[in-house]
Amino acid sequence: MERDKQDKTGKEPKRYQRPRGGPARSIAELMPEVGRTAFRRFGFVQSSVVTRWPEIVGPRHAKVCAPESIRFPPGSKSDGIMQLVVVPAHAPIIQHVIPEIIERVNRFFGYNAVAKVKLRQGEVKPPPASQAKTAPPSLRPVPLELSESLRDIGDPELREVLESLARSMNKNNEDQ
Repeated sequence: MERDKQDKTGKEPKRYQRPRGGPARSIAELMPEVGRTAFRRFGFVQSSVVTRWPEIVGPRHAKVCAPESIRFPPGSKSDGIMQLVVVPAHAPIIQHVIPEIIERVNRFFGYNAVAKVKLRQGEVKPPPASQAKTAPPSLRPVPLELSESLRDIGDPELREVLESLARSMNKNNEDQ
């Protein structure tokens, strides 16, 4: 038995060891891999269809319908059937815009991925509101010598950023 484990030179062959370590990866980098298997299991080839649904169909339709799955014929990645969940009161309206939805989804994929849409009435979770959050204005006054030079800047957004920078620099100087 010992002879079977050794090769002709009398040494034991090296076992393969998978590489370990490497640089740390952020959670955002890992999430597409984690979610990919779950999305494929439920009929989505690309999870981005779900995450970017408001961009694909527009915010008006995204409030009342959401993609549930895309089923393709065996051995094909085109001419699939997309199943949408629709708020019951809006189903007739969505029925009328199905050709437009098919066109937009196919434009998103870049080929004729969807040929037919099936509607299922149910509850639709509204997409998260993606409003730009603005930082509250600082209550600290801008130093007098800087405020005079900032007055000449025409762009209000740039002026606001420079004032914020001046406040933070003034705060750091006072702390030291």
